[in-house]
Parts: sequence; C-alpha cells; structure tokens
Amino acid sequence: MKAMIFCAGLGTRFKPWTDHHPKALALVNGKSLLQRNVEFLQSHGIYDVIVNVHHFPDQIEDAVYNNKGWGSNIIISDERNEVLETGGGLLQARAHFANGENFLTLNADILTDLNIPQFLRFHEEEKALISLAVSTRKSSRCFLFNEKKQLTGWRNLQTGQERISIEDPTATPLAFSGMSILNERFFDVLELTGKFSLVDAYLSLAATQPIRGFEHSHERWVDVGRPESVAVAEALFA
Repeated sequence: MKAMIFCAGLGTRFKPWTDHHPKALALVNGKSLLQRNVEFLQSHGIYDVIVNVHHFPDQIEDAVYNNKGWGSNIIISDERNEVLETGGGLLQARAHFANGENFLTLNADILTDLNIPQFLRFHEEEKALISLAVSTRKSSRCFLFNEKKQLTGWRNLQTGQERISIEDPTATPLAFSGMSILNERFFDVLELTGKFSLVDAYLSLAATQPIRGFEHSHERWVDVGRPESVAVAEALFA
C-alpha cells in the first residue's frame, strides 16, 4: 500500500514558523511532523510515500535527502509553480498509483495512532471507493453520514452553512480526521481539475459513489495546525 502526505500548503495558521519554513518541518519533541508521519506509516508496513511540495520546497527535499527518507522510499510531487490544494495535488500525483490499488492520504499536520489495518479492512468490507477517517470530537465543520455510513454532505455547525449531496435530515455530523483511503478508480470518476480540495471532490461524488465514514473516536489524534497545538501534540506523542 502507498500513501501520500500533503505538505504543499502555505501554513498560514502556523506563523511565524511558516514565514521561513514549511509547516511539515515543524518540530514535535525534536522530530518534524513529516518524519513522524513517515514513521507512523512505517509502523503499519507502508514504505512507499509521495510527498507534494510548494512552500519552501527545497527545505523538504533536503530533509528527505539528508535523512534518506527516514528509511522509506519517498517520491516528491513538485507543485512549485502553483499550490494545487489537496485534490489538485493528489490528481497531479496520479501516475504514482497503480490501476485498481487502494492508497492512503493524510495531512502532514495531523498526528494520530489510528489503526491503518482496521481502516483498510473497513474500506474493503464496505466496498468503498473512498473511506474517510472521522470521529465524534468537537469541530465547527463536519461531514454528514447516514445510518449506512454513506457520506451525505457537509455542515458548518457555527454558521449553519450546508453542502448537501444526499438529502437525509437524520444524517449525523462527524469531524474529518484528515486521513482517507481511496481506490485508484477515484481518478476515473473525478470530474474536477486544476486547483481544488479533496472535500470538494468527495462532495461532488457522494451522490453516486460509495464514500464511507470510518469512526475512530477512541484513538489519539491532534491537528498541529497552530503553534499552540505543539504543546498538545508533545503531551500526546513522545
């Protein structure tokens, strides 16, 4: 199984670090977010990793080269000319995924101990095109799922804004954890091009494709999206 770690973002919430560095190289207990996620993937037997770069790309490339990929085979997907967001970035990396294979995507600023084999087993048992890691934690923006765990839409719980793919007033809001498993067939049904987010892609496909929610509320998870989140992450991950 392969994985893609999204590292191309500008990291505006993580200033002032990101004025001079990519967020993926921010340190948590002496290890960068990128290294921690590479090692997390290794702990589940995943050693083939694609990393996209845009913001201070040379720093990420140097870190990968100087550390010999921390023991993994890391391929750089170059977005120097334009940051393509998560969806566009994944689409640009399409050639690295084999026909019909399942692969994992994750955001570089997420740290978790989610059980990837369980996640993959759920994905396969549900015969899903896409499976989204979600939890019951508090979040202002959530995906909506029906009783069959099918994605039905998205809601901002603070403003009430909604994007509905399947009408279901009983759908349950769950917070997205920044990790997905996709089958390579995703690229065949995707109609979006250029710069777009995976959230947009998922919502555009939810009415016609099996997109399931995998709940992992009992596992550790932290979004290291802001400088104040580092202390939280360091308390959770040695």
